[in-house]
Amino acid sequence: MFNLILFGPPGSGKGTQSERLIAKYGLKHLSTGDLLRSEIARETPLGLAVKNLIAKGELVPDEIVIEMINSALDNNPKANGFLFDGFPRTNAQAEALDKLLAQKNTEIAIVLALQVSVKELVNRLLNRGLTSERSDDRDEDVIAARIAEYDKKTAPVAEHYKKYDKVKYIKGEGNIDNIFEKLCDEIDKKMKKKV
Repeated sequence: MFNLILFGPPGSGKGTQSERLIAKYGLKHLSTGDLLRSEIARETPLGLAVKNLIAKGELVPDEIVIEMINSALDNNPKANGFLFDGFPRTNAQAEALDKLLAQKNTEIAIVLALQVSVKELVNRLLNRGLTSERSDDRDEDVIAARIAEYDKKTAPVAEHYKKYDKVKYIKGEGNIDNIFEKLCDEIDKKMKKKV
């Protein structure tokens, strides 16, 4: 099983690149944002509980996210591997994920971190907000809060995986195909080492 984390601030292109990586490598996509939005759309108790947090640009409590990930892993026993998108977002989540994966006799193979300037992130999110139903993509203050939250809590997660030499930084600006090629190069190198 080959598990990877696609890492980057809101608007860095994780969703776009995730789709392509999943198609190429046959991975199961685990986007906590998508899982949570699905809960909100279905108006489940979980969805209602986190709706206000997401609207403010705040993070959902770790226990809820870990339980969703555990269920997703259990529900896909024959997956080639998983692409984690938007998770883990804190060091505590990274440690919990590592522990959960170890219990299932697997681990994170590589962390690919997309790097994009703040100006580009804001432009991308505001543009996405014009066509998406996401209220958190329409307000510059909420966008700024999301980016600040990422910088404060999530960016340090890379340090956790650097200890294990698993982090590769990829410039997330420019041609989508070129960014995808760079991501694939890093995955292919790591897969060759695992064989």
